[in-house]
Order: sequence, then structure tokens, then C-alpha cells
Amino acid sequence: MSELVIALLTSALVIIVALLVAAAAGKLARLDGATYPTAMMRAATVFGAVLTLAATLTTALAAALS
Repeated sequence: MSELVIALLTSALVIIVALLVAAAAGKLARLDGATYPTAMMRAATVFGAVLTLAATLTTALAAALS
């Protein structure tokens, strides 16, 4: 049960961080003069990149520890 709670909390934290980074990227794109659709695409790209990076780091860490 404890491992499940830790996994869920970690997942929630990663998603929150990814959302914050994506929001910042969208805001910076908009301040740079990008249109709303372009800023949203940049934010979505950054969101996906952060989640991909988290998954890659988790895989590498799991491989290193086992």
C-alpha cells in the first residue's frame, strides 16, 4: 500500500511540474509575440518533453538500481 501511495504522489508531482513548465513556456512564447495557437503548441510540446524526460529518467534509474 505504501509503495502505491508513493507512486501516485510522485506521478502527481511530475504532472504538476510539467504543467507549470508548460504554462511558463506558453507565457514566454506569447510575450515573444507568438499567436495563441502557436503558444499553445509550444506549451504542449514542452509538456510532452517534460513527461518524456521524467519517464526516461525513471527507466534509467530503475535499470541502474536493479
